[in-house]
Amino acid sequence: MLDFFRNHQRLMMALLILIVVPGLGIVGVQGFSSFFDENANVASVNGHKITRVEYDGAMRQQVDRARQMLGAQFDPKMFETPQMRASLIDSLVQQRVLADETQRLHLTASDQAVRRALMADPTIASLRKPDGSIDLDQYKQLLAMQGMTPEQYDERVRYGLATDQLPSSIQSTAFTSKTLAQHLTEIAEQRRDVQGLAFRTADYTAKIQPTDAQLKSYYDAHNAEFTTPESASIQYVVMSPATLSGAIKPTDADLKKYYDDNLARFKTQAEVRASHILITAPKDASAADKAKAKAQAEALLAQVKAHPDQFAQIAQKESQDPGSASKGGDLGYFTHGMIAGGQAFDDAAFGLKKGEISGVVQTDFGYHIIQATDVKPSSTQSFDEVKDQITRDVTAAQAAKNLADEAEGFTSIVYEKSKTLQPAADKYKLQIQTATVGPKPDPKLPADSPLNNPKVLNAIFASDAVKERNNTQAIDIGNSTLIAARVTDYKPAAVPALDAIKDAVRTKVIAVQAAEMARKDGAAKLAEVQKSNGTTGFSSVATVSRNDAQGVPPLALAAIFKADSSKLPTYVGVDLGADGYAIYRVNGIEKPEPVAADRLTGAQQQVAQVYAQAEMESYLDALKARSKVKVNVPTTNATADQAQ
Repeated sequence: MLDFFRNHQRLMMALLILIVVPGLGIVGVQGFSSFFDENANVASVNGHKITRVEYDGAMRQQVDRARQMLGAQFDPKMFETPQMRASLIDSLVQQRVLADETQRLHLTASDQAVRRALMADPTIASLRKPDGSIDLDQYKQLLAMQGMTPEQYDERVRYGLATDQLPSSIQSTAFTSKTLAQHLTEIAEQRRDVQGLAFRTADYTAKIQPTDAQLKSYYDAHNAEFTTPESASIQYVVMSPATLSGAIKPTDADLKKYYDDNLARFKTQAEVRASHILITAPKDASAADKAKAKAQAEALLAQVKAHPDQFAQIAQKESQDPGSASKGGDLGYFTHGMIAGGQAFDDAAFGLKKGEISGVVQTDFGYHIIQATDVKPSSTQSFDEVKDQITRDVTAAQAAKNLADEAEGFTSIVYEKSKTLQPAADKYKLQIQTATVGPKPDPKLPADSPLNNPKVLNAIFASDAVKERNNTQAIDIGNSTLIAARVTDYKPAAVPALDAIKDAVRTKVIAVQAAEMARKDGAAKLAEVQKSNGTTGFSSVATVSRNDAQGVPPLALAAIFKADSSKLPTYVGVDLGADGYAIYRVNGIEKPEPVAADRLTGAQQQVAQVYAQAEMESYLDALKARSKVKVNVPTTNATADQAQ
């Protein structure tokens, strides 16, 4: 059972997306909102509530994606800005107004479109049986695990297709002219000759000796920079199929029964690699045309029988199958039911030995001559070959069942024995683990660590856990996993005394003052060279472009290409923040070569995509303007903290 789901992860993911992602499913925004009171809603659109749970889920998805993409460079603070929180809420509102507009216009998708969408999924296609039909039992079984019937899943797919019609129609009409695409490409590829003069913060640090009064002043004004966050030392236990599987020892009899009951899993279907020559004769062809096609096929059969080594050359010249003729008639490897020729074709192909050539085979497409170039007979793995795999599957299945049976008991014991986790650990043979955590996820931990789960962290830092030292409740963090924790020590957020962090404060003050001195000297130098048109102290000439910065910082590169090119040379000054200040002398402009036709086509498409996105955003803004949108929760720091 578990192996089936593991081998069909694409379909499982599609199901989860349709069920969970806000705005895509029928229940989507509507279904979840009924479980929460008014205070839990972050917004409403035309009376439909967008819950805090949806907001938190969307925030977690963004954080997880960023963590996976950026790795060690990930900084959770990027999600703590009011702009980020407002953007996320706006995104949820856009999904809701688009769903409402789809319903208002009575948009839907045909049964044929739904079927095409389903069959386009490789996982569903992999459920085909030898006769070409879908294994409905496996399909229903997969859907049942998500609490759905095939009819319900069809409707979710239909809803997704309907909702996609508006964005698709708007974006598909976007167009940009070749002239504009060429102009933008030339601007993007323009190169400028520049010289630089840097005023680096590091060059000034040795000159600065801050006084104690300056340190005290900075410390008092910037307490938040030196605050150590609150933390909690905890004990915790995790209950999951993995933690329960160690106590499960299936017998050989159990494993053999599983093997016999699921023998089809361990069978490999017979495969044939074949080439064919086709002389077409559709079902509605006249008798005379069919007779003519058959005679031609029989003549070719005699030719390939006489020269079997020339089958590919004859197929390439004579076959009327456009898909395989150019490949010498090669159809690749296939199993029963994969070739559209039907039963007659299968019977002939699978009746051949390697190298044999069939007689003339009639199908609905015409007359075929088939050569088997390779044959792989069906095989069944022995029990001994798959015993280890079966042991893992049976153990995992039993562990999942045990978890379902014991979850309520685990929940009760951590609540009733609220001052210790030992009874739960003893009863369910779980290991009590320890850790020190903060109220926000730790980027050093894996993204799926239970100690990075927002629900777990919120429970750990709740008053009942911190002050009363009670166990948290048994928290369901998904993936059939429960976790309960207990705070053993708590340290509140605090600002260390100045004497304890005096060196750190001094480093900060020196950096700030050095950056200010660099900016002051840089601005003075800029005024001087603008009058004198001098080059003293500047680096040698470098040619930069937007795609090749030659080490020029992004802020400086933007300033260089904003510089007035009508009067050259010209100078620009750039405040680089903590890195200091820089002056750039723009000496000349090199226009790019004319854009080749193939590149111009690609540029048109890219610009059209930008226009399409802009038009889509304008359309969504118009929908929001005529909808009743209300944001109930201010985008405070607390909101982002809880979302993480």
